[in-house]
Amino acid sequence: MNADLRAIDDADLNPVHIAALPSPFALWRGGSLTDGVIAYECWGELNADASNAILLFTGLSPTAHAASSPANREPGWWEQMIGPGRAIDTDRHFVVCVNSLGSCFGSSGPASINPRTGLAWRLDFPEIAVEDIARAGWEVMVSLGVTQLAAVVGPSLGGIVALAFVACLPGKARRLISISGTAAASAFAIALRSVQREAVMSDPDWHAGQYASPAQGPRAGMRIARKLGTITYRSAEEWRNRFARSGIGPQGMRAAQQVRGRVPEGFGPRFSVEGYLEAQAERFVRIFDANCYLYLSRAMDCFDLTSHGEPSEVLARAGLEAALVIGVESDFLFSIDEQAWIAGQLDLAGVPTTFAKMPCIEGHDAFLVDLPRFDAAIRPFLGG
Repeated sequence: MNADLRAIDDADLNPVHIAALPSPFALWRGGSLTDGVIAYECWGELNADASNAILLFTGLSPTAHAASSPANREPGWWEQMIGPGRAIDTDRHFVVCVNSLGSCFGSSGPASINPRTGLAWRLDFPEIAVEDIARAGWEVMVSLGVTQLAAVVGPSLGGIVALAFVACLPGKARRLISISGTAAASAFAIALRSVQREAVMSDPDWHAGQYASPAQGPRAGMRIARKLGTITYRSAEEWRNRFARSGIGPQGMRAAQQVRGRVPEGFGPRFSVEGYLEAQAERFVRIFDANCYLYLSRAMDCFDLTSHGEPSEVLARAGLEAALVIGVESDFLFSIDEQAWIAGQLDLAGVPTTFAKMPCIEGHDAFLVDLPRFDAAIRPFLGG
């Protein structure tokens, strides 16, 4: 199975553990959440002084199922990176991956039930910020008896959350691994996500956020949003090498059946790349809630490290012992320049920082695909 499909596979949808948030849980942009919960999974064992914990934040779409475990033996979205003897070594570390606050895989969000009404929150769910995702993840660790992390780690949205974590919770992590994140969304990324959200909200089945269920929601708009996102997750070179102009294959033909009735005869997929996008979109809309997508997308746009103060001063206050910043040269969604800027601010803060520039062709999704390169950077940083 393609690595990008692993991030949202069906077997991952049932959360293994649920942690209650403090109630009320104050939110960064005002207001609060009552009776909130966070879904999480964990691997390895917490040592006697609770000093070996690693907190992992995900990208926008995955569940907390980052790796297989006795409770769920299906491979996770970062299966080859987490486990005994792997880069994130569960023989040495206690690893916890959380499903983001605002997502739809067990954590509180627009798709979860409002305890006051007994109905889905939908757009009555309060606005969330990346900072709230970070603090909610920390509350999970507190519930497990952790007072300081060995490391906070995150790719993509998770990389942004990891930066928010060290800004909001100084002294709570000894090390930082930021992978293909950003300190503030670029105009390009904001523009892209605004079009994705418009595609969702302009779908008549969105019903101003009041659709009955994901199956009855704005599937057409979500398909377009996912296809746009998928295009930006890879590089032009990777698309060319992988698909070129090859005709649609068996997987694409199955996906093509999904578009019949939506487009006129003759305008359905003909090329393998079109079939691939159809397959990605179909899987995504089947399991991801549209309102959750809107909330998380907007939270990514609005994060700005400078809102916490001058960046190098914020990072100096974080009390980090070391940091690893990983960027991909072919990533045009979260550019290598953005990663270099983060590494530069950490250097200015006096944090011993390793900046790993990956020459992968897979673009933003390289952390899911080119695993040997990421292993080679992360393993020595964590002392493996």
